[in-house]
Amino acid sequence: MVFGRRNKIYIEVDATELTDAQVRLLKSVNAMMEHVLTTDEESEFFEASAEAMRMCASLIKQAHFAHDLEIDGIPYAEQALEYSMDILNEHMTNSKVVQYDN
Repeated sequence: MVFGRRNKIYIEVDATELTDAQVRLLKSVNAMMEHVLTTDEESEFFEASAEAMRMCASLIKQAHFAHDLEIDGIPYAEQALEYSMDILNEHMTNSKVVQYDN
């Protein structure tokens, strides 16, 4: 991944083990996140944010681990999503914002 102030950012992903549907959804998530970051309309900001989160949840549900390594019917995708929501709620409650740059 390339960071910095540029007109375009090129993201390279090894899609060897991804299905066509996963690749399409991954591209869509990136496009939706760009929309979230650049929109100047309140309704678009909220709707696009919700759609981006829905797409991320869909990717998690399509993960190979959730399907290929499922043992005794354990719903790994649902458990991962529940865990993620718990952590997100904790961060929101504590007003913690994850920052990767200073």
